[in-house]
Amino acid sequence: MTDNAASPTGLTLLGLGAMGTALASAWLDSGHDLTVWNRTPTRAEPLAARGATAAASVASAVAANDLVVLCLLDDASVRSTLDGVDLTGKDLVNLTTGTPGGARALAEWAAARGARFVDGGIMAVPQMIGVPGSGAYVFYSGSAAAFEAHRDVLAVPAGTTYVGEDPGFAALHDVALLSAMTGMFAGVTHAFALTRKENIAPHELAELLSGWLTAMSGYARGIAEHLASGDYTTGVTSNLAMMAEGNATLLATAEEQGVSPELLLPFMRLMRQLVDDGRGDEDTTGVVDLLLGSRV
Repeated sequence: MTDNAASPTGLTLLGLGAMGTALASAWLDSGHDLTVWNRTPTRAEPLAARGATAAASVASAVAANDLVVLCLLDDASVRSTLDGVDLTGKDLVNLTTGTPGGARALAEWAAARGARFVDGGIMAVPQMIGVPGSGAYVFYSGSAAAFEAHRDVLAVPAGTTYVGEDPGFAALHDVALLSAMTGMFAGVTHAFALTRKENIAPHELAELLSGWLTAMSGYARGIAEHLASGDYTTGVTSNLAMMAEGNATLLATAEEQGVSPELLLPFMRLMRQLVDDGRGDEDTTGVVDLLLGSRV
């Protein structure tokens, strides 16, 4: 939530799963006139008891307000839910998790039906929604005019970060961050596996890992600088040649501890490929090129 609460305005929310319910609660707490709909009507009952209007149909829910927020299962459910509903003049804000391509296709689909479209990528779990200081925020992309018209309302449950008029950019930013998180999870999992059979307390290792990963987070900024300049050797402190040699110790330790190296090997193989290609004086930025199939 932001300190500058939006003046109460009306909106419609379609979808009352865990995230949809959290969003609805935040808007109700801020005094907004909220119309809700869910395929299973009983999910709307607790919100109706708190003042929300539970619509009997999707059509009536959409007709109630110009701003229609969707928090459904997937892009296909968005289309099927809104099939046959008059969307003329509506502003659709889609907080359903999807892909960049899916968001772009939905934007075209909405425009053909007379609606403005904004896609969103929620960077939070339901428990963080509507909680001051939780760090929750949402990436938004698509119609700049629609986003600006509803910025204050959208900022009630979580912070807002607008990333451009390309409708696919919110999902792309969302998935990029989640992909990085997944890689971090893999590394943390491997670390715990290495120490699992030893007399090392998991909480002790967790504290060390947390501090170490925080200290290493500047790695992302270094890659960004190299990608922007095209020079992957500037400011390199640990080059690929050295790291690739050091990987042997990581693998030998995994073998000693009886731990599969399968979470590490794909990245290590790409590092070795760069060294073999004569790029040992660089850092790992070149792996980006390998994933793209060429140097951009």
